[in-house]
Amino acid sequence: MTREVLTHRHGPVGHISLSRPKALHSLTRPMCLAMSEKLLEWHDDAGIEAVIIDHAEGRGFCAGGDVALVRRSALEDGGETGRAFFHAEYRLNHLLFTYPKPVLAFMDGVTMGGGVGLALPAKYRIATENTLFAMPEGAIGLFPDVGAGWYLPRLPGQVGKFLALTGARLDGSECLWAGLATHYLPGSSLAEAKARIIAEPGDTDRILADLSEEAPKPRLAGNKERIDRLFAGDTLEEIQAALSADPSDWAAKELKAVRSKCPASAKVALRQFAGSASRADFAEEMELEYRIASRMIMRPDFAEGVRAVLVDKDGSPEWNPASAEGVTETILEAIFAPLPLGDRWEPIPT
Repeated sequence: MTREVLTHRHGPVGHISLSRPKALHSLTRPMCLAMSEKLLEWHDDAGIEAVIIDHAEGRGFCAGGDVALVRRSALEDGGETGRAFFHAEYRLNHLLFTYPKPVLAFMDGVTMGGGVGLALPAKYRIATENTLFAMPEGAIGLFPDVGAGWYLPRLPGQVGKFLALTGARLDGSECLWAGLATHYLPGSSLAEAKARIIAEPGDTDRILADLSEEAPKPRLAGNKERIDRLFAGDTLEEIQAALSADPSDWAAKELKAVRSKCPASAKVALRQFAGSASRADFAEEMELEYRIASRMIMRPDFAEGVRAVLVDKDGSPEWNPASAEGVTETILEAIFAPLPLGDRWEPIPT
């Protein structure tokens, strides 16, 4: 068991705490394997009634996955280590989604990428004044994964598409408004919430209701009409054209955000979201995302995006193709094509 994941049993409640504070608890493969192992141990344990997932210390709940490691893999071992990470991470995501006992995710702090994959399958998703939620994969040449192709299209209106294409950061009140969080608690109440739930896990709904407070007015709600109107297009070109034609400062700001992201990432996300409703179950979603991830990490855009954001930190990636028009159907077909039978992702048997 890695020291970067702390696990405890408090009577009827299992407790998993991420403990990699210097990296904002970003996930590694050993962390994903450790969490899956413990969840499987508790899966059929009649004495475990609920599971809490939080972080041990620091600002983040979980800032994502260790993309620097995945980049090194793409450059040095043909992506083998990177694919192994995504395989383990997506198995964990699926295990949480199908878990037979209620899971509580305390999204107290940075909740991005891999952290979203831990939080959104949970029955109870608790946001606070410290929550900072985003799916910023377009900035590094990846795509909204960890089940985002299932969750984001199911948000109100075009909010999911907006989050995927802009990488917008939401606070706790916006997460509650959008349905990403189920409860909004002050950070000062979290210790009490956990203690009371551990004492009476069967009363979780009442305990969270008692400790919840009215969230501040969500800024995102004020832009809902614009989001639904300007992000309604089916293609990246249509959305960029709609934003360009709108005279508001808001549209100009969001157009700049969309254009700064990897065009291939954006088109992959739109195609991924378009097929979401037709996928039979969450396992099918994760199988698709694994094949996309296997291809995306080997594209030059990924190494370039991570370089610009995390290595050189110049914030000036050179995408290839550099425009929406350059990302052809041929490119997308290759990214979405099925993997050979022996290389495909499968969930953990339970």
